[in-house]
Parts: sequence; structure tokens; C-alpha cells
Amino acid sequence: MNYRNPVTVVAIALMVIPACKKPEEGQRQAAPSVGATPATPSIGAPPTTPASTGSNPPLDKPSAPALPQITKWELDPENSSVNFVSKHAAFTNVRGMFQRPSGTIVLDEATPTNSKVNATIDVKSITTGVDERDTHLKSPDFFDATKYPVITFASTRFTKLSDTSYSVTGSLTMHGATKPVTLAITASPPFRHFGTIRRGIEATTSVNRTDFGVGVAAWNTPDENGNLLVGNNVTITIDAELVLQPKPGQGG
Repeated sequence: MNYRNPVTVVAIALMVIPACKKPEEGQRQAAPSVGATPATPSIGAPPTTPASTGSNPPLDKPSAPALPQITKWELDPENSSVNFVSKHAAFTNVRGMFQRPSGTIVLDEATPTNSKVNATIDVKSITTGVDERDTHLKSPDFFDATKYPVITFASTRFTKLSDTSYSVTGSLTMHGATKPVTLAITASPPFRHFGTIRRGIEATTSVNRTDFGVGVAAWNTPDENGNLLVGNNVTITIDAELVLQPKPGQGG
């Protein structure tokens, strides 16, 4: 056979092409070339699930625990403090804290006027971050902690403003004097914490130290600029964590 004849070569090629086998059914097709348009999925096909990013799905927040109409709470001293701010020479804020206050709160949700607050502060727990100043504040020049070792508050009027806010007026006894003060209280919803039910509260008020005779005799004189060395008005913020107490005869 003359393979050099072009006509003959073409004829042989036409005979061989139909004899090639089709790809077997189910055989994997070759990957499309770079830049090729991917096949469009058929209508109704389930969407492709994206690969996991490794992040955890958001957890549902537990609902607030249901509480009886009347509840009793105690301050957790380890997570509570009484903070105060006073001016020094009219321009500088000096901050201090009474540590580990104690107290109880009785809440009557149906009749808020029946609710009560009682709290006690240990004067010797005062700290301002300066040992020399702390010693001076405990002396007779200021709080006289030996003669008046505690500061107390007992509510006389309780008003519920919303589910998380209250106005509480009561008697504040400090340095041997008792005066009325009003606390503006914001409370968190109740929450579970390692087998207990708790609420966080923040209470704010302000007092005039001279009303209680604190620092009047020794430190109520002006400096050369006419400013008091220790400001009269003191802003107080109480941060406290309350722990729900079981009813008598019930477990915690």
C-alpha cells in the first residue's frame, strides 16, 4: 500500500476515527481548562454547603430565672464595694473605696413600697491607694473609725421605676450623725451563677460631708487660692452583687 499518497492517508484516517471507543459510562471526565465556565447546576438541586470556618455557632442566652413575688437578697462582699470621689483643692478628683460592705435587700415586686434595704460599711476598710492618707482618714480628724466603726443605711421609702431601676430613700448614719439620702439604683435581670441566682446593682448618690461632721474641725479651711483642701460634696457609687437567699425550710 502506498502510504506516501496523501489521498490514501486521509482515507485511512477516516476509517480509523469511527472505530475509537467512547468513554466508558461513569468514567471521570477531564478537568476543565483554566478559564472555562463551570457547569450550571440544575434547577432544584440543593445548594452547596460552604466549608466550615471552624468557629462555634452562637449559643442561645438562657432565659432569666423565674422568681417568687417576694425575694430576699444578700450582698456578696467579695464582689461589692462602696466607691467615693471628693475634690482636692477644688480641681483634683481623689477616689477612695470602702471594701466588703454587707447588707440585705427584700424585694416585693407586687407591692414595691414594702421592699427594704439595709447595708453596713466597715469604716476601717477605707482605702485610697495612699497608706498615709488612709490612716489620716480613719483618725478623729475625719471618720474617727475607733469611735464610729461603721456606716449604716436603712431604707424608709422604696419606689420601683421599672423592672431594672428603683429610687430608694433612707437614713444614712455616719460619724454619729443621721441624715436622709436618696439612692438611684439600676439592677440587672436575675441570672444563674454556679448554682446561685444573682443580680448586679449600681446605686449612686451624693452627700455633703459637713452634714455628718466629717473633717470639719481640722480640714474645713481654704488654701491660699480660697479653695477648700477637701471638697464638701462627695459622690458615692455602690457596686454590689446580690445573691438570692432561699426561703426558710428550702435548700439553696
